Amino acid sequence: MKTSLIGLIVIAVAGGGAVGFMLPHRDTMPITHRWDKVFAKNDNVISHKVKFKNRYGITLVGDLYMPKNMDKNVKYPAIAVSGPFGAVKEQSSGLYAQEMASRGFITLAFDPSFTGESGGGVRNVASPDINTEDFSAAVDYLTSRDDVDANKIGIIGICGWGGMGINAAAMDTRIRATIASTMYDMTRVTANGYFDADDNADARFAATSAMNAQRTADFKSGKYARAGGVVDPLPDDAPYFVKDYYAYYKTPRGYHKRSLNSNDGWNTTSALSFINMPILQRADEIRSPVLVVHGERAHSRYFGEDAFKKLTGDNKELLIIPGASHVDLYDNMEKIPFDKMEQFFKTNLN
Repeated sequence: MKTSLIGLIVIAVAGGGAVGFMLPHRDTMPITHRWDKVFAKNDNVISHKVKFKNRYGITLVGDLYMPKNMDKNVKYPAIAVSGPFGAVKEQSSGLYAQEMASRGFITLAFDPSFTGESGGGVRNVASPDINTEDFSAAVDYLTSRDDVDANKIGIIGICGWGGMGINAAAMDTRIRATIASTMYDMTRVTANGYFDADDNADARFAATSAMNAQRTADFKSGKYARAGGVVDPLPDDAPYFVKDYYAYYKTPRGYHKRSLNSNDGWNTTSALSFINMPILQRADEIRSPVLVVHGERAHSRYFGEDAFKKLTGDNKELLIIPGASHVDLYDNMEKIPFDKMEQFFKTNLN
């Protein structure tokens, strides 16, 4: 079986993959109300689960984080957070959300459609359209809260959801400020491979042929083949960034039972829709502020730098973190520039 790395996951491009069960079609998933995050609880922040629907009728589930001892007479700025691609809100997005809540924001870390505790009848599938919509649905929810200032809402997209966040900002004018942290452009990497090495019609034809053959097999079997999460066991000759992914997703540091990357990955056919749908084509029309954050040592750095080149206006900024890898910006509190993020949102959500 030949495999190629797509984002944080291993996508089988020939010969299928591990078989996963097709769950009954339903729009609700079991919800855990106990603390099951991979990061420590901050006693200066309170949190609870919330539900809201996107415009496709899918119920999304998020963790709402709020500063302790909030003033009931004040409307607060708010931030929606999601990512990385294949992760759940109990991992990096929740860490970001909790930290920003400790700095005075109401924050919402949510599971995208079809993943984690969020709904969607078929599980473990991604969509450049629906997942961009998920950000706007989170904004819908935040605008409905009496304690949120609807004119002061920002978003943070991590890894693959960094690209989704920029895409959302290009069409949702209610998003007043956007941070893309350690971002991937999932449509680009799926269509072209890493560093655009497979940017040719033959490579795309081979990939889509294999995925469509798997689609036929899935339909006949009534089950969806899974592509596999982060490779396990880890080969000795694995690239350094795959070792970084393993160190996060496959160890107690970041493992979570609902995380696709920590377990059996996306449905093998999930990548199909990303090939024909470039998500950053309107990035140059974003009028609101955007901060792109990437690690100096990140293999994915070119995604952030190229996305930044598409942005226009003097309210856009690229911040490269010295010595940081891609995964450092998942949970390394010494590398993630939270002071800068706080300043960015306080300046632009005014």
